[in-house]
Amino acid sequence: MFIAGIGTATPPTRYLQTECWETATIAPAIQLLTPRSRALLKKVLLGNNGIESRHLALNSLSEAFDCSPDALHARFVKHAPVLASRAAENALREAQCDVSEIDGLVVSTCTGYLCPGLTSYVVELLGLRSDVIALDLVGQGCGAALPNLRTGAALLEGAGCENVLCVCVEVCSAAFYLDDDPGVLISACLFGDGAGAVIISRESARVEWIDCESLIDPTTRDLLRFEQKGGRLRNILTPQVPGLAAKYAEHVLTQVLDRHALTRNQIATWIWHAGGRDVLNALQEQLRLDQTAMRWSVGVLRELGNVSSSFVFHVLDRALREGAPAGHWWMSSFGAGFSCHGALLKVTPAAPKPSGGG
Repeated sequence: MFIAGIGTATPPTRYLQTECWETATIAPAIQLLTPRSRALLKKVLLGNNGIESRHLALNSLSEAFDCSPDALHARFVKHAPVLASRAAENALREAQCDVSEIDGLVVSTCTGYLCPGLTSYVVELLGLRSDVIALDLVGQGCGAALPNLRTGAALLEGAGCENVLCVCVEVCSAAFYLDDDPGVLISACLFGDGAGAVIISRESARVEWIDCESLIDPTTRDLLRFEQKGGRLRNILTPQVPGLAAKYAEHVLTQVLDRHALTRNQIATWIWHAGGRDVLNALQEQLRLDQTAMRWSVGVLRELGNVSSSFVFHVLDRALREGAPAGHWWMSSFGAGFSCHGALLKVTPAAPKPSGGG
């Protein structure tokens, strides 16, 4: 299959980490935390954690401290369909694909629940055909992008689809939660809101999907997951996550490279999910990569924070637009489960832009 177009979207409001801390210092909810917890928030928000800003679906930062179940659900309902549709529109435009040509739709999210699912809203907002094959995938966390694409590939191969729209959308601010657990507090400082979408097709395009591999280890499920508490999603984030991500990422990468008689040196561009700076550092150390291998993910993390399942779509979009070296590319996502996924892509050079006439 081929990736014919890619698009991304974020809420319009961008907040600096320093602004987040300034607002937190006067928020009544923060005063209920222990001094140790407040010190941790300050350290993460003002420290060198690889994030300078995040886009959040909030009219003001003070809204972030309304963590009631109804407020969080309303935030997801309001913003998830819009973000998903904006990213999809951008992907359709890049692919020069009309909405009438979309045969399949796959939408992934983990930060809210709707029934009917987000596909119903995306079909409505985009004006997709009523006979489109629409699938909602939930509960895969930050790693969802590649399972989403593999599901889309199955629709291309087994359901007679010609073009499938694959969307990942996360309103992480609809899952913010505050208590004295360090993982919960760090999560509130790292995650941002965003969406990514791609059009996959059987028609030849610049980006070809060559092969993929997945690994799921349920024995480590409790190290990275959501739980329901008090009617709200509560993120469990443990210190073992960077090491796990690096170990499993190496296993998945090695499996695919060996099948194609390739070495790591033959990967021209790396598209990594970045759970945070520590995850990227662990990947770099485990795989013995230089800093250039992390550059595209570092840039997205710095500007958007961890936008969960849509992250690798943002990185892929940036690398394509900013002229990353063509050749074999490696894209990897990982998250709750603990799960890790990887895909080998082959990217041809961008067509030269036509020169202006006189």
